[in-house]
Amino acid sequence: MFFGFFRNLLNHTMSEDQQLKSLPVLPEAIHKIRARTPARIFVDRGAAYSTSTQLELRNAHAGAVDAVWSEFDLERDFSAEYVAQWKLFQVSSKAQSKSQFLLRPDLGRALSDAAKLEIAQRCPKSPDVQIVIGDGLSCAAVAVQVPALFPLLHENLRVRGLSVGQTFAVRYCRVGIMNFIGDLLAPRLIVLLIGERPGLATAESLSAYMAFSPKSGQTDADRNLISNIHARGVSLPEAASRIANLASQMFALRRSGTSVKEETPNLLS
Repeated sequence: MFFGFFRNLLNHTMSEDQQLKSLPVLPEAIHKIRARTPARIFVDRGAAYSTSTQLELRNAHAGAVDAVWSEFDLERDFSAEYVAQWKLFQVSSKAQSKSQFLLRPDLGRALSDAAKLEIAQRCPKSPDVQIVIGDGLSCAAVAVQVPALFPLLHENLRVRGLSVGQTFAVRYCRVGIMNFIGDLLAPRLIVLLIGERPGLATAESLSAYMAFSPKSGQTDADRNLISNIHARGVSLPEAASRIANLASQMFALRRSGTSVKEETPNLLS
């Protein structure tokens, strides 16, 4: 009787991993689940992470730190030929260094005086869509995602009959800079492609912030966001299509923000 009790106790205290591994369908199930997310799930457990998991986490953390602290350079990250093809140019926010950008988010939300002058000289006013590239908190995301995404987005907007202004990049950029660009160029709609804060899943995730009739005083409540644009998240073709579709919605409704819900029938498929 005592032996039976002890055996039952062992069965109940058996780790979840051991119980799951006893199921013949588990390896395939785990493979499918892991393929759906970059998150670390079903990792080995015990008193501590396994050495391989520890090393993966340290490597991911180092990549995230590098993504935040690296400096964005238009020609180095996009190539001189690409920059010339799209006539891109780079300006800066009021932040004068990476350290200041991280310590003073308010400076990243405003254009420098030199930036205002150059944008005014090189960009036509009142386009249907003004695309802006911002380094944000991940230069890696911008360098990896934008070169392929930008042409796709440009074409998606063009086939919808929308004019696109002269695109430029902003170093030390925060989302709130959309308001200043709106005051300066008066686009009907602005799209900011900006590096997301990196995490341990990926340091290469890009966001697309959008606002209809951007201007001073707007907040995040007046904007829409398509995030997680990366290899294991929203694909580049899907992102370009979703941004363009959402832009069409905003033009039809003549507004953006919390009252505009993205119409994407395949979003959960």
